[in-house]
Order: sequence, then structure tokens, then C-alpha cells
Amino acid sequence: MAAAFYLDQHVPAAVARGLRLRHVGLITAFEDGNAALDDESLLERAAALKRTLVTQDEDFLAIASTWQADGRVYAHQLRIGIGRFISDLELIAKTCEPPQMRNHVEHLPL
Repeated sequence: MAAAFYLDQHVPAAVARGLRLRHVGLITAFEDGNAALDDESLLERAAALKRTLVTQDEDFLAIASTWQADGRVYAHQLRIGIGRFISDLELIAKTCEPPQMRNHVEHLPL
């Protein structure tokens, strides 16, 4: 079973489109009706769906240091382009099992 992602509202829509073209499983906070949730609630929602949260929100780094329940992928908004963002997430999705992402924060670019 490949890793599946939950993209928060800070991840550009182009990343979701690119990942879907590569057949990577994901749901966005917008599609899930949760784009207005606070950071803590987004983490809880992603965990409930057994998905790895993907964000570009710097506030999550502070939360991640204290809230270690499920996997997260963090990509700094100024340090990664859309193409690299999609490629790195595709690699994670296709090579990592969900348990490998548990209690883990992955910083992009790889």
C-alpha cells in the first residue's frame, strides 16, 4: 500500500494536479471541506484519514515538534518549485509505506 497524502490549503493546486497525473493518491483540505480548519485540526483530520499531511505552512514545524502521531511532509515555499515538489512527493508516495511516515517529518526538496 503506497503512502497517500492530505494536502493542506497552503499547497498550490498545481501540485495536486501534477500528482494526480502521476496517479498519486491524495485529497486536499479544500475537497474535504476543511480548508478553514486550524493547524491542529488539520493534523487530526489527516491522521483520521490515515494520510500523510503535506504543507508549506511554517507554523507546522513548531506543532510537529510536539505533536508526533502521523507523518508529515514540509516544503518551504521559497525553496522548492512546483515540478520538484511534485517529483519528490511522487517518490515518497511510490516508495514509502504508511508506517514509514509515522512519527516522521520529511523536509522537501529531498
